[in-house]
Order: sequence, then structure tokens, then C-alpha cells
Amino acid sequence: MSKRFACSGRLVLAALALVAIAAAQSVPATSKSDTGFTSYLEFDGTSNAEGQVYRVNSSVGYSFTEHFGVDVGVPVYFLRPSSSTTTTTTGSTSSNGLGNPYLDLRLKFLNPMVNFGSVLTGYAPAGDSKLGLSTGRATFDWTNHFDHSFNNLTPFLEAGLSNTVADTQLFMRPFTSLGMNTHFQGGASYQLGRYFNVGASGYDIQPFGQQTLFSKVAAGGGQGVGQGAASSHGPFQNNQQVTGSSDLAYDNGFSAWVGASPSPYLDLQLGYTRSIQYDLNSVSFSMGVNVGRLYHRSASK
Repeated sequence: MSKRFACSGRLVLAALALVAIAAAQSVPATSKSDTGFTSYLEFDGTSNAEGQVYRVNSSVGYSFTEHFGVDVGVPVYFLRPSSSTTTTTTGSTSSNGLGNPYLDLRLKFLNPMVNFGSVLTGYAPAGDSKLGLSTGRATFDWTNHFDHSFNNLTPFLEAGLSNTVADTQLFMRPFTSLGMNTHFQGGASYQLGRYFNVGASGYDIQPFGQQTLFSKVAAGGGQGVGQGAASSHGPFQNNQQVTGSSDLAYDNGFSAWVGASPSPYLDLQLGYTRSIQYDLNSVSFSMGVNVGRLYHRSASK
């Protein structure tokens, strides 16, 4: 346990150093093309041995300057537990539900040495915790992103603090968690021509304090107390709600993806994620439409 937190401490120090570097650089002047109404509509999903989790995520917002903006959004989930989960967990069936509405504050600075972006997101507990779509309490996530491009190659680093393990495009987890954690991701993407890109990254989630998991794939399961991945893929497989030590939500692994942007308004992605802690292989997809860009294009005509 001490080695895990020592490693996390070094990563936090590295992230803070990058923040200091970013703050010391000059930033470009505000561009009117980067301000105004924003909106994004996305349909994505993750499939693994636990089942499938699909999500429609829509958001609207406003960019006040090139550097600062806000968004509000709400996800809708479609949950399809696997047949193996259904047979081992009485009452676990397919279900749909509203996720937690969210508000995020975003900040970005672009400069020649390192690009810096920061997003602070707050979630309102409107989802159904019995479906694993909420914890029943307000949650937050603060993520900081750093990158620098070398021609077509763009290495990046992310570091954040949260009281929940947030879903991503590459891995919508089969549970929602409540408990403090620091999370890190590092990798690189490579632009292949005008429309395609590929990338790979590794991630590490370091929880601390008591953790509670609300399963999305065991809606008919009971409650329990756990210390880690008690079943083949995790305690969320057979328990709808389980509370335990920090090891309960600990996870690390890696991802790889291929993306395409056939137009300035459409983003496509196909990815793979390996969770080492939960021994779980996941395939993901994402289709996004930049409604804000479409709006600005039509308004400028």
C-alpha cells in the first residue's frame, strides 16, 4: 500500500510542476471563433464479460473566452448485463435510466511549450443508485490535462482528484463508485493523415479511505462488505452495493484506440481497454456530433 501512495505522490509532484510551467508561459490572444455557444451529442458504449453499458450524452454550454467556458449535460444509460451475470445474480436484467446531470467548468491555455487544460465537473445525484447510475450523493471530478505535439505525435499526461471513478469514452465501468481517489493517465496519440488517428495510454486509480461500489450489472444483487476483487471480475459482479477499504476501487490498466474525424462535426472512435485489477477486457465505441460547430457554421452563412 505504501509503495502505491509513494508512486502517486511522485506523479502528483510531476503534475504540479507541469502546472507551474504552464502558468509561466504566455497565452495567445482571444479568438472570437473560439467563443460563444457550444453543444455536443455523443453515443458510446462498452462491452465486456460483465455485459454492455451504452450511453447517450448530450451537453450545451458557452465559451466566454478562448480560455474559459462552462457546460451542462445529462447522460442516459442503457444497461445490458451478460447472461453469466444474470444467472448468478437473481433479478439482474436489462434496464435503462437517467444518469447524474452535471455541470463542468473548463479552462485551457495553449502555448509552445505545453498545452494545459483543466475541467472541474460536479454531478447531481439524480440517477437511480439501485441501477448503479448514481451514488445517492453529490460527486465531483477534477482532471488536469497536459500535452505537447511533435509533428504528428502528441504525448499527454492527465492527473486528477475525485470522489468517484468517472466513466470515459474508452471504459464505461460496470459500477459507479463513491470514495476519494487520485487518478492518472499517460500516453500518446498519432495523427495518420488528415482524418485518422491512433493512440495508446496507461491509467492508474489510487483510492484512499472507504469506498462503495454501486453495480450497473447486478441490479438484483444484495449488499456486502468487500476488500477487493472478490469474484472473477470484481465485487460488483454479484453485489448491487458493496462497501470496503480503498482496495475495493483500486484499478490500473491500459487502453488503445483508433479514431476518425471525417468532418469537423463528426468524431468516431473504436477502442480497447484492459483492466488489470479486475481482469477485464473491454471493447468500446464512440460517435460524437459537434452541434455547436454546426450551429456556428449555419449562423455565419
